[in-house]
This record gives sequence, structure tokens and C-alpha cells, in this order.
Amino acid sequence: MPAMSDILLRVGRLNYVWTNTESLLIYLISHLLNVDKDAAIIVFLTLNTTRARIDLVERLSKLPSAAEADRKVVLALMGRLKKESKTRNKYNHCIYSFDENGEISSTQLMRLVEDEKQVKYGKIEQLDMKEIARLEKSIREIVQISRELWVFIHASPRFTDPI
Repeated sequence: MPAMSDILLRVGRLNYVWTNTESLLIYLISHLLNVDKDAAIIVFLTLNTTRARIDLVERLSKLPSAAEADRKVVLALMGRLKKESKTRNKYNHCIYSFDENGEISSTQLMRLVEDEKQVKYGKIEQLDMKEIARLEKSIREIVQISRELWVFIHASPRFTDPI
């Protein structure tokens, strides 16, 4: 079982790389709306969820005014980012359970799952070394998405300066 400090360090890294990568959506918004960075920041901050920001970027890339090459890159990157958002959401919206030694032993998701007959909540998942490896893999993937976003952003004629 990993130590609590190891888990919290990884969750902190996950949040750090996620926040930095999500902020790059400002440049995609600027590029796709053909507006300056200040206008894109206002749009970005007006949308108060990650999902809304990703949806906006995807929808803008599907407009006829978006270049086909841009559309392909943006949609592929947003698809990968959405996949990794599941991990981020899991670790940011769960309750941690502890073992008899005070170490984190599992996560309990705070989400409702409903079908025709019942409502369930709180799926419990063990936080073992296999799960830690999945968390590390997600962190590496978000970093890679960030790098690829920067390549795209730097190629954009709207790119002026980093945030």
C-alpha cells in the first residue's frame, strides 16, 4: 500500500499538470475565435467548468471557418484531454478511506449511478500500486498533451506570448 504522502504528492502533480494544460485552452479559443488573448481569457473564465471549456473548443474547431488541419489536431487533443479528465475528476471529487495505520487505502466516488430499479453511489476502488501506476500514466499523458498543445499554439499566427 502506498504511503499517504506519496498519494497526495501524485494528486498534487495531477492537479498541477492539469491546470497548466487546461490554461492552454485560452490560446485555442483565441485562435479559433480569431480574438486577442484578453478576449479569450474572458471567455475561458466565463465558462466555469473544464467540460464547458473543452466543449467550446471542440465546437469552434468544427465550424466551417476552422481549417481542416486545425480541426483534426484540436479534436484529437481534446479527445485525449477528455479521457484524462476522468482521472482528474476521480481524484478531485472522491472521498479517501484510510486503513488502520492511517494510510489511504481506497477512494469512494461521490457520483450517482442510476438505472430503472435502483440508485447507487460511492463506487469504492482500492488505491494499490496498480492504481498508482495508472495515476502516473495519466500524469505523463497530460504532460504530453500539454507539449503537443504548445507545438500547435506556437505554429498559430495568433500566438504572441505565454500567459
